[in-house]
Amino acid sequence: MILAAGRGTRLKPLTDSVPKALVKVGEVPMLERVARRLIVAGTSRLIVNIHHLGDQVGQFLRERDFFGVEGFISDEKDELLDTGGGLLKAAPFFRGKGPFFLHNVDVLCNADLQLMYREALRSDALATLAVMSRETTRYLLFDKEGLCGYGNEATGFERLARETKGKTERLGFCGIHVISPEIFGLIEEKGFFSIIPLYMRLVEQGNRILPWHIDTARWIDIGTPEKLQMANRDWNQFYRVN
Repeated sequence: MILAAGRGTRLKPLTDSVPKALVKVGEVPMLERVARRLIVAGTSRLIVNIHHLGDQVGQFLRERDFFGVEGFISDEKDELLDTGGGLLKAAPFFRGKGPFFLHNVDVLCNADLQLMYREALRSDALATLAVMSRETTRYLLFDKEGLCGYGNEATGFERLARETKGKTERLGFCGIHVISPEIFGLIEEKGFFSIIPLYMRLVEQGNRILPWHIDTARWIDIGTPEKLQMANRDWNQFYRVN
């Protein structure tokens, strides 16, 4: 699933007329870049949620026949649901047989997604999250058992989902997940909600969510004009075939 429903407010005025999913990097819309990366990694079905200027996104996908794989649109045009709510709304489109990718549409990254998926299968965790040791205000907290908390350095907020075991590490989340379909039977939240507090509740209940380090990869989100400019300048350094 590609999370493509965001308004892209930090990219205004560009996103007043172009949905963030169709903002171009190296003359290719981000949605296409992410979709093709996932397909190369083995994806055979794409689910894309839409909200802001969603008709443009839907038309783009239909014109390209979902890049040659089975495709579905999860329509949030009436109500934006955030990452957790968007995933829950799209639940009927999932086959439910194996883990799936959840990928932000505004993330450009050359990490080996095939390897990430294989590692997630081997771990048998509820979710595996791509992370980096990088400077970030909002961070996830991991110990030797996996995800144990999250926080925001700017506000001083930190929440632990369980008692920590050994040394902890603050890591930056990179907007790429591999998730077991078992999660759908564990979601109690409704409507608009973020996936990170959901993860915290599930960790508190004893589920394992593991980090997958991509520190040697190139990664950027295009959420600001400055980062979009940087991505357009260096886009070929972020792209490779797995």
